[in-house]
Amino acid sequence: MQIGNLNIPHAIILAPMEDVTDISFRLICKRLGADLMYTEFVNSEGLIRNSEKTKLKMLFLPEERPIGIQIYGNLATSMKRAAQIAEELQPDLIDINAGCWVRKVVGRGAGAGLLREPVTMRQIISSVVKAVKLPVTVKTRLGWDDKSIQIVDVAKMVEDAGAQALTIHCRTRAQGQKGSPDYSLIPEVKRAVKIPIIVNGGIESAEIAKNVFDTTGCDGVMLARGAINNPFIFREIKHYLSTGNLLPPSSLSERIQLLMEYLQLAVHYKGERKACYEVRKHYGGYLRDYPGISKLRAELNQMTALQPILDKLNQLNETIRNEPATV
Repeated sequence: MQIGNLNIPHAIILAPMEDVTDISFRLICKRLGADLMYTEFVNSEGLIRNSEKTKLKMLFLPEERPIGIQIYGNLATSMKRAAQIAEELQPDLIDINAGCWVRKVVGRGAGAGLLREPVTMRQIISSVVKAVKLPVTVKTRLGWDDKSIQIVDVAKMVEDAGAQALTIHCRTRAQGQKGSPDYSLIPEVKRAVKIPIIVNGGIESAEIAKNVFDTTGCDGVMLARGAINNPFIFREIKHYLSTGNLLPPSSLSERIQLLMEYLQLAVHYKGERKACYEVRKHYGGYLRDYPGISKLRAELNQMTALQPILDKLNQLNETIRNEPATV
């Protein structure tokens, strides 16, 4: 996959996710093998109004490279200026969000709302491309709904407007995160354009990732919920692609250890109370398969300080290690 100066064969990419892909989460994913990562998506209007909260979402560390900053909005003028502000931080690329399905975004005509306004979408892409020196990429969906799927024409427009890669979430906006993704149109998209095509949606195992590469000819796969539920997935996919063999699933003990590392990173970068609150959404993924997970999550969710959480997780880990092996 060639984007500007980046050349990443069979790229395994972390998707931009609001309130998820902060520095601490990205550092974990990078260590486990993510080839390219994105910040949380950033509101263009917040950026041009100099919102500190919005600007904080763009910050990244040198060891996270290559990394992209994703921006969203429905006005070409605002997106142009937001891209210039983002470029000042010197990421590796700027990504345009034309795929977010949530109502508060599409209600403003942004995100997947741009699929209903292709002229505006083209204007935004072209304006951003002309405004910055960095490579510009786009993320979108198959269509607004199953009656308006024109992803091949959209891909041609994206390429013609100057974008250097396109990520396609293989569901419609109407589907949101529900239902099975449809990868069947990706080969046609690949034949229609020369820019790299990245597939997103439903890639939650090494087997699925390999099947997507093999059946679509895509240049990269992008992980969202698959990475939340199992950050080890980056390592697992890379191993499977290179060897043809599946790695054993990560053990509960390994996941607990990683969760503790993630918690400490989150506290370092966000402060104790905020980190302990925000990490709650990850407990289900890290602690899956634990027989008493519902009770354990309820206990952890009541804790607002780091040390009691670490004590509880260390206690659990010690119990697991001391359990006799079953034959």
